[in-house]
Amino acid sequence: MIKEQQINQPNLFESNAANAEVEKVLLYALGEFQSRGKALAERELALDRLRGAFKRAAEKFGCEEFSDEELAKNLDRMGAKVKKVPNFVAKHPFRVTVQIKLANAAKEFYQNTLNNV
Repeated sequence: MIKEQQINQPNLFESNAANAEVEKVLLYALGEFQSRGKALAERELALDRLRGAFKRAAEKFGCEEFSDEELAKNLDRMGAKVKKVPNFVAKHPFRVTVQIKLANAAKEFYQNTLNNV
């Protein structure tokens, strides 16, 4: 007798809702990074340089910190260029280049979030 296994997969709307929440956290982090006077747009940065901003954003939104792989996957999905480097090169083995459009959207999202508090 073969037992039927149920696979619990999120439906389309659950997936989109989760992506939207992740996007908010990442936009906030990128905007907050820029608010500290750091240049972001069109610069290749080590993921390690951005980790503090991602940590602060996760705390603000009350969610767990993202792993390097989750950050890389979601930043790529949002339009950033993400490049993996060998593990012996960096503790957080990714390099991230954020395009001007994404950097501006992040800056705007961050400002709107501050204004709505």
